Amino acid sequence: MNRAAHEREPADDELVRRARGGEPSAFVELVSRYQDRVYNTCYRMCHREADALDLTQATFLKALEALDRYEGRASFYTWLFRIAVNLAISDRRKKQRRREVSVDAPNHERRINDPPAPPAAEDGSHAAERSELQVRLAAALDQLDEEFRVAVVLKDIEDMDYATIAEILEVPVGTVKSRIHRARTTLRGLLTEHVENEDAD
Repeated sequence: MNRAAHEREPADDELVRRARGGEPSAFVELVSRYQDRVYNTCYRMCHREADALDLTQATFLKALEALDRYEGRASFYTWLFRIAVNLAISDRRKKQRRREVSVDAPNHERRINDPPAPPAAEDGSHAAERSELQVRLAAALDQLDEEFRVAVVLKDIEDMDYATIAEILEVPVGTVKSRIHRARTTLRGLLTEHVENEDAD
């Protein structure tokens, strides 16, 4: 898209105003802008593609239902991600309470710690190393408490700034920085422990 076309794109708040006024295509545009990032965040939180898709759909449905209550004190983007994060955390806690632990996951259902297929042109050994690192990182992320995992996912995977994360989580920036620092320290420890255990074997 050229610069002139990009400059003509309506702002989020304009799309919200039009959606409130009964223009369905305006909300469709908001979905198009943010569905990939919302899905990615949910995917990092809930382990499974199917659950991430359900959570993404639920996020936009809830946003649409609550659109008249959106006051604009935070950006639409921040408000939307707050909905997504809260739904993902709630869903994860519900599943943990009722889940029967099973060591055999269905082979056809891809989990978060199954890395995406490497590009066709990538060297096989490098692809294997990259995939193994992704598996280790995903497993380590899953061991973090909710508040630390969410903060580090939003910062290090979604590349959000501290202020935006603070708005989404509704906590001070200092708390966000503290959680991210603790999460990174814990992740380093878990990854180092994993490597050391492999070396011992």
